[in-house]
Amino acid sequence: MSMLHFETRLCQLIQGNNVNKDLPVPHLIEKMLARKEGHLTATGAFVAKTGEYTGRSPMDKFIVKEASSERDIHWGSVNKPISSETFERLYERVLHYLADKDELFVRQGFSGADTNYQYPIRVVNELAWHNLFVRQLFIRPEQEKKATQLPEFTIISAPGFKADPTRDGTRSEAFIIISFEKRTILIGGTAYAGEMKKAIFSIMNYLLPKQGVFSMHCSANVGSEGDVALFFGLSGTGKTTLSADRHRSLIGDDEHAWSPTGIFNIEGGCYAKCINLCKEKEPDIYNAIKFGAVLENVVIDEHTREPDYDATDFTENTRAAYPLTSIDSSTIPSISGHPSTLIFLTADAFGVLPPISKLSVEQAMYHFLSGYTSKLAGTERGISSPTATFSACFGAPFLPLHPSHYAKMLGEKMTEHNTDVFLVNTGWQGGPYGTGHRISLHYTRAMVRAALQGDLQSAETTKDPVFGLNIPLHCPGVPDHLLLPWQTWAEPLAYEQKAKELAYKFKENFNRFKDISRDVLIGGPLI
Repeated sequence: MSMLHFETRLCQLIQGNNVNKDLPVPHLIEKMLARKEGHLTATGAFVAKTGEYTGRSPMDKFIVKEASSERDIHWGSVNKPISSETFERLYERVLHYLADKDELFVRQGFSGADTNYQYPIRVVNELAWHNLFVRQLFIRPEQEKKATQLPEFTIISAPGFKADPTRDGTRSEAFIIISFEKRTILIGGTAYAGEMKKAIFSIMNYLLPKQGVFSMHCSANVGSEGDVALFFGLSGTGKTTLSADRHRSLIGDDEHAWSPTGIFNIEGGCYAKCINLCKEKEPDIYNAIKFGAVLENVVIDEHTREPDYDATDFTENTRAAYPLTSIDSSTIPSISGHPSTLIFLTADAFGVLPPISKLSVEQAMYHFLSGYTSKLAGTERGISSPTATFSACFGAPFLPLHPSHYAKMLGEKMTEHNTDVFLVNTGWQGGPYGTGHRISLHYTRAMVRAALQGDLQSAETTKDPVFGLNIPLHCPGVPDHLLLPWQTWAEPLAYEQKAKELAYKFKENFNRFKDISRDVLIGGPLI
């Protein structure tokens, strides 16, 4: 099926009288309420439920095997192939399904704040609240751009369409399929809005490196002196929370790119976890959840409509989507210079990694390729408690190319700009999950602040006997004994055993990387 036929079929669908294009927020919310897709909360935000799928479904994601991209893709458990014929048949079935709907919602936006690397995107939604979600998450075009720029990629989202695995070639009723040749992302069977966000991130991770731009799963902010910091980490490690700092300007909370001139946000909004959210600890995020924001799976009081951010009735992966402009200290447009500091975030469920350590270049490359953390409950389908995992480049589910491609770009950028790198553990101390306790956000903020202000540059350090990490012995605002993880455990022998257990997991995971240089290997655990 030719690209012309693809576009013709789609145009026939979205030119109908039942199609709502680029509705403003108030009009869209009126539609959402009339269609009974959710409720307004006391703060003015709209809350919706996503049903059975309350997190991403990575096992249901496919990339179409096409001649133009086949040799580039790192095929495997993350990037699973599906044939062009299978994709085209499913495409026709989804369009036929959507054609019978009373209303559809179409929106145009952009991915990439730097206009030199910006891609126009179009989203076709079955649900009105999904259309509000993409309006808040992607970059909103000016009126003249809407009229002149044709979309480079189109998302078609039909959560009500359930695939038949036998007939449609999918794994389950849900599917997320990317065709680079047809410039189309087909999503169905799941109402989790994050699938749209991460699908666009996946295509940017394919397109940008081909232009010499390093795409990254990280948040970013900038200080008053223009000092830029990047926060790498998987969902739930604290990227959004730690980058939302009232003393620094937010560039973005999740997806960025590093070009020859500096960094830029890939998105125009934030998608924050809001489990246990409170105004005292995270005021910027709390205050951003107002009229126009979208809440996913948050419990609200039936009478007062007040959100209960502590409740986990539907999932622990409760979410809030809002535009960057809802953060008072945000940088618009979200572009800045080269970063001086990188923070690698991990939520260590073993409770053995230090709360902060300074990494050498070799250690930075090793831990970037390792991407260790503990997946937290609800972030992905099937995860009900913290699970130790390794995700290359802190974002393996979204990387179409081989991880070494992104790691090489990181090493080149670090060397060129003499960037400092710190590993920060936002997970457990005093014992593993279930025995120890989560490291205080107050102390984590103090450690990050010290790293960004240069307070740890000349600090006396000690070497971690298992992981070889350089741990500062003193940090402003943090009790000294908390900096050394073995001093927080009641039983030193238990700590040593658990630390070695995690170290061996690092070694075992790294065996999958072939032809890695010795310079990178020496950055790993000492055992």
